[in-house]
Amino acid sequence: MIATDIRTLSLSIGGQTVDSESGKYADIFDPSTGQVIARTPLCTQEEVNRAIEAARNAYPGWSNTPAIKRVQVLYKFRDLIDENLDELTRLVCQENGKVWEEACGDVLKAKEAIELACGVPTLMMGESTMNATTGYDTVLYREPLGVFAGIAPFNFPAMIPMGWMMPLCIATGNTFVLKAATMTPMTSMRMLELLYEAGLPSGVVNLVTCSRREADLILKHPDVKGVAFVGSTSVGLHVYQTAAVHGKRVQALCEAKNHALVLEDAPVERTARGIINAAFGCAGERCMALPTIAVQESIADELVDLLVKFAGERRIGPAYDKSSELGPLVSEGQRKWVTDWIEKGIAEGAKLVLDGRGVVVKGHEAGFYLGPVIFDHVKPGMSIGDEEVFGPVLCVKRVKDFEEGIRLMNANRFANGSVIFTQSGYYSREFARRTHGGMVGINVGIPVPVGIFPFAGHKQSFFGDLHTLGKDGVRFFTESKCVTTTWFSEEEKKQQKVDTWDGVLGR
Repeated sequence: MIATDIRTLSLSIGGQTVDSESGKYADIFDPSTGQVIARTPLCTQEEVNRAIEAARNAYPGWSNTPAIKRVQVLYKFRDLIDENLDELTRLVCQENGKVWEEACGDVLKAKEAIELACGVPTLMMGESTMNATTGYDTVLYREPLGVFAGIAPFNFPAMIPMGWMMPLCIATGNTFVLKAATMTPMTSMRMLELLYEAGLPSGVVNLVTCSRREADLILKHPDVKGVAFVGSTSVGLHVYQTAAVHGKRVQALCEAKNHALVLEDAPVERTARGIINAAFGCAGERCMALPTIAVQESIADELVDLLVKFAGERRIGPAYDKSSELGPLVSEGQRKWVTDWIEKGIAEGAKLVLDGRGVVVKGHEAGFYLGPVIFDHVKPGMSIGDEEVFGPVLCVKRVKDFEEGIRLMNANRFANGSVIFTQSGYYSREFARRTHGGMVGINVGIPVPVGIFPFAGHKQSFFGDLHTLGKDGVRFFTESKCVTTTWFSEEEKKQQKVDTWDGVLGR
């Protein structure tokens, strides 16, 4: 690829494409080839301020637009996503490295969340009581707050910023500033173009790319009412603490080390295939991957043999080749991060039964590929089995029974999701009741609920009190207002009665 093929990207502020004044850029790589395909600006603090100002200026008109009219824009946006699905899918492949089916799923999950937001006129409906006390009626309304910001990760460039964060925010009448991931901003940028094509008023959604120093301004800015974040636990805790100190709402979705418990009555081959899809889909770069299993000892050898067999059969190749089943990691830095974890697992004494290092894809030798990796006999206290690796690495822990398995799983500091594979109704119910995981799968390897339910991580996988999506999402982006009303009859007006607190309370 020659230099003239490298795109220079722009910011979107106030509905206008803006070239950054900073002169600083971050390279965007095609993970399948290892080549630079674009560069995105690392904008200035002043440009972040301008994006927030544009959102603030757009808020009065947008919040006063009836909800039923606001969602008409989202209906049109949804249709434009359908019309441009292949283009958006290819963008995800090119900048993130997901294989075609996974990239398409990324876009379609964004569309699912947009369809949820289209129901906001109903979801925002409040409550009322006539004659709450004698002669007085009370109505509860849900209202928008103002400007919200989203800080997005690299791993789902469509679903998270343009699905989880943006649609409910603007459907409820707020305006939005997106800090897109500098490694994967192109999908969000293109989707924002489609959103404005759908008729969104200028400034309702703005997009910047910047370093952490400029992003920190978002957490403290007085015009920002709330922040949605997805990323590491250390950064998420910083976002939560800093934004909360400055009086903002926060939902911070963080790391995970999801576990599955496999009992001896589970159908072994079917279970193994489910684990492979959950562990190695999206190259393991998702917070709802399944990187760790606790398997009952009586079937452990058989299950591990099948896992090694099925993982070794996955076709590794470039993301946009529709026959590829496992694509590259997002960057060379991410691949090094994961291989360093593999070295640590070996040093800790875990048994490496499948080693995906050294994989080379013919014709794409410079790509950021890493084959499936499986560790067996991972013991409690080994960091490879306790910490998030965020790559195609599966750890097998052996347990004697259900009780040892549930204790082992619940000892982990993360609790995004948890899974059990069994044919026992009793153990399924016990697992659902006792697991710490916020999203639970019964014979479901990736128990991500559809968008009408919240994405509900627990423990150090989430900081905040209102999750993304579902009714939680609507509540996060709105606040309640109670209005109490009374009216006087002609006779009462003549009497000029004066209310007292006792009268209002019906005493």
